[in-house]
Amino acid sequence: MQRVLFTLGAVLLLLGVIWPWLARTGLGHLPGDIRIERPGLRIYAPFGSTLLISVLLSVLLTVLTWLGRR
Repeated sequence: MQRVLFTLGAVLLLLGVIWPWLARTGLGHLPGDIRIERPGLRIYAPFGSTLLISVLLSVLLTVLTWLGRR
């Protein structure tokens, strides 16, 4: 459990450090991201960004698991 918590903390720290760079990449403004802004209403559904992040994390975790078993 300590290892999982340490890893999760390290990942969150890394994301916090690189967040300003990630904001400049256009993440959140991809095709498939729905943004509706009207007076008194703001809706944001980042479907495209969520899909991209999910695929990247799946590939990364698959590679790490594969390397861990070697």
